[in-house]
Amino acid sequence: MLFLLVLFSLRLQAQVVDDGLQYVPLAATIGLDYCGVEARHTLRERIALTATAYATLTAVAGGMKLTVSERRPDGSDCRSFPSGHAARAFAGAELVRSEYGWGWGLGAYALATGVGVLRVAGDHHYTHDVLAGAAVGVLSARLAYWVLPLERRIFGWDKKDISVSALPTYAPDTRTVGFAVAMTFR
Repeated sequence: MLFLLVLFSLRLQAQVVDDGLQYVPLAATIGLDYCGVEARHTLRERIALTATAYATLTAVAGGMKLTVSERRPDGSDCRSFPSGHAARAFAGAELVRSEYGWGWGLGAYALATGVGVLRVAGDHHYTHDVLAGAAVGVLSARLAYWVLPLERRIFGWDKKDISVSALPTYAPDTRTVGFAVAMTFR
């Protein structure tokens, strides 16, 4: 009985760990620059790259989950293929590699691989689910770099005279915090 409790506890801890670890490469894409590591793109471009990659992988992986409808190894549902955790982790790893080089990219890819291993070890996915998720993530990140020049033109980032204003807000009646940003292009 004690063995089963320990096994269940380890499995639960692994799920909590991989739930959080999947977002570490994303945070590194934005945050390594603040630690003194020089990025290839500006902060707003990195935010756009990250948002585009994650929107793409969410649409593609979500659509594939609904279309393929593969049962998970633990039998909990039919959304096993592809692994969304692996897609998010590997998209972040590819963004880190593209922004900061292979020195940082290898660490990010090692972490993403760890997320994939935890997903298989925790009986949440089969190996092919994780491999497909990794491919979706990497391709989504590459697509984001391909789309970036178009986003620069759409948002006017290639123009020299841009004014940005930011204002935090607080609504005491609902106790909500907000943030408003206004950009003016001339």
